[in-house]
Amino acid sequence: MILYPAIDIRDGKAVRLAQGDYERETAYDDDPVVAARRWAEGGARWLHVVDLAGAKAGEPANLEHVRRIVAAVDVPVQLGGGLRDSKKVEEAISAGVERVVLGTAAVRDPALAEAVASAHGDRVVASIDTRSGKVAAEGWTEESDLEVTAAVAALGERGIRRFVYTPVEVDGLMEGPDLASLRRVAEAIDGEVIYSGGVGSIDDLRELTGLGLENVGGVIVGRALYERRFTVAEGQAALE
Repeated sequence: MILYPAIDIRDGKAVRLAQGDYERETAYDDDPVVAARRWAEGGARWLHVVDLAGAKAGEPANLEHVRRIVAAVDVPVQLGGGLRDSKKVEEAISAGVERVVLGTAAVRDPALAEAVASAHGDRVVASIDTRSGKVAAEGWTEESDLEVTAAVAALGERGIRRFVYTPVEVDGLMEGPDLASLRRVAEAIDGEVIYSGGVGSIDDLRELTGLGLENVGGVIVGRALYERRFTVAEGQAALE
C-alpha cells in the first residue's frame, strides 16, 4: 500500500480544507513546490495534487504550479481538479502528470470517462467523493442522488480500474478514516481503490491495512503530514 501525500492548491498556496468546505481552509505552504520537495525528500513514492480552484471553477486554474512541481521532484504526480473534458485532460498530461483524476466529469459524463480511459488506460483515475453515502460533485459543493456503489460499478463497466474514494464527512478532521464505507466501496469495485479522508495517526494507517482489503492500494494523507503527526517514511512503513 502506498502513501500519497496530498498537495491541494488554492490561490497559489498548499492548503487543506475541512470536510470539503472552502470557508474552512488552512494554508500550510506559500508555494506548493516547497511541499512537493518536502514530501519527495521524505520518501514519497507518489504525490496527489488537487487544483481546488479548478475543481470549483470547472477547469484547471493551477497548471503552471503543477508544471513547477513536476519539474522540481523526481516523483510521479496524479492530478485532479477541473478536468472535465478531453482537452483539459490532455493539457494536464502535457504538464507532465502521470495520472489524471476525473471527479465531476466521471460522475456526470460516464461516456467521457470511458473515452478518456480508452485513450489513456491506467493513467486515468475516477474520484468518488461522498456525503452520507451519496456522490458529491462540483468541487464537493453539490450532492447528487447517486449511490456510491452504483457509481463505481457503472464506471467499472466503462473501463475505469482505479478509484480515489473520499467520504467528505471525515476529510481534513484527522479523527479517523471511515472504515465501514471503505469496505463497502472496495467490495463494489473491480480494480484498485486509493482511500482518502480522516487519517490523523499511524494507528489509523494500521487500521486501514488491518482491513485486509487486497484492492486498497494506497492512502492519501494531507493535514496529518503538514501538522507533523508522523512523517512520510513512518507512514509508509506502517502501510507495509
